[in-house]
Amino acid sequence: MKLNIANPTTGMQKLIEVDDDKKLLPFFDKRMASEVPGDSLGDEFKGCIFRIAGGNDKQGFPMKQGILCNHRVRLLFKKGMSCYRERRSGCRKRKSVRGCVVGPDLAVMSLVLVKKGADEIPGLTDDNKPRRLGPKRASNIRKLFGLEKKDDVRQFVVRRQIGDKKKTKAPKIQRLITPQLLQRKRYFKALTRKRMEAGKEMKAEYQKRVAEYRQQQKEARAAEVAKKKKEKK
Repeated sequence: MKLNIANPTTGMQKLIEVDDDKKLLPFFDKRMASEVPGDSLGDEFKGCIFRIAGGNDKQGFPMKQGILCNHRVRLLFKKGMSCYRERRSGCRKRKSVRGCVVGPDLAVMSLVLVKKGADEIPGLTDDNKPRRLGPKRASNIRKLFGLEKKDDVRQFVVRRQIGDKKKTKAPKIQRLITPQLLQRKRYFKALTRKRMEAGKEMKAEYQKRVAEYRQQQKEARAAEVAKKKKEKK
């Protein structure tokens, strides 16, 4: 079985092959998202703790969280479910997926390093791979650099180089509060307020006109009744 070990803190990844099933015994019958000590894999992994992130069986079917078995099942998938990408709007599909319980039939198992041991693991913890892309949202950029509200986020965007040239590229910052945005918000608020005031005035005018019309109708009716009474006499 191949083990694909990822280290989120350094951004490194390592693929190792384990032929001895005895080394993998602590992983068997464990579910996805379980934390397992890596002492059985060898001396270099002593003291490490791994989280099971997923895997594929020998036929390439992926493990799916929530299916509590160690074999394949056929499920009806819809938009929003893992292991399925909607091709047409509203389309559902029955697919084969493997359960989330680890077994010897897996070809590849994905692990995430949760806790590092005493020794450095070559290719996993000894180096640091910088992130190619930084955060795009304004609040996430503030969070990354520990900025305050008054600081200008635009000065802290993670830029990346294009090719051998000195040209750099930066993402468009999302949810950035600019003076133009605030002005636009004020303008739309004022527009809404004007519409509401105009609506109120029109309503008052309409109600006044309705009251006048009813009064005219009342007077006309009273005049007609008085006329009929006069004729009878």
